Amino acid sequence: MATTESGPRDLAEALGAAILDGLPAADEEQDHLAIVRRTAEAEQEVRALLRQAVGAARSAGHSWATLGAELGMSRQAAQQRFGEGSAATQPEDDEEGVACEERWLGPVTAFDELAELAIAGRLGWRSVGVGMLKHRVRRTPTQWEHRRVLWTGSRSRYEKDGWQVAAPAFPWLYLVRDTGVPAAQD
Repeated sequence: MATTESGPRDLAEALGAAILDGLPAADEEQDHLAIVRRTAEAEQEVRALLRQAVGAARSAGHSWATLGAELGMSRQAAQQRFGEGSAATQPEDDEEGVACEERWLGPVTAFDELAELAIAGRLGWRSVGVGMLKHRVRRTPTQWEHRRVLWTGSRSRYEKDGWQVAAPAFPWLYLVRDTGVPAAQD
């Protein structure tokens, strides 16, 4: 498995520091169960980040064989572990409890997804979720702008410009912004 420039020790130190952040200092009474709980939560988050990173790599065109080699497993094991099933999701309700029209937009890749989202956005569709090679979009009465940025720093810097986080998909954040313009007709 390839390592980053900072290396696994630096990563372990950063994760450990994040887990212990806000807990009593070492010279105070330790809540070992809190440490176990926060470590388990961190593991769940890391698993979700790995799944999102694999999805992003697949969207960028990397094969299951390449991903398997990077993860230290076979192509088949990588595909079985990270491949997405065809389970359908139910439409969600909006803020007033009214069922929203949703659909999957795809297949899309990292190379064409923003162009496809721009077309969908003009028609009133906004991204509300990301799957492997697809976006979950919801119909609205207005047009939407879509943007993909590298997931670094605070999200608030985008919010001041009117962007909302549509979906975190490590290493990306997908942002949307309502233009206020009525949606174009199909």
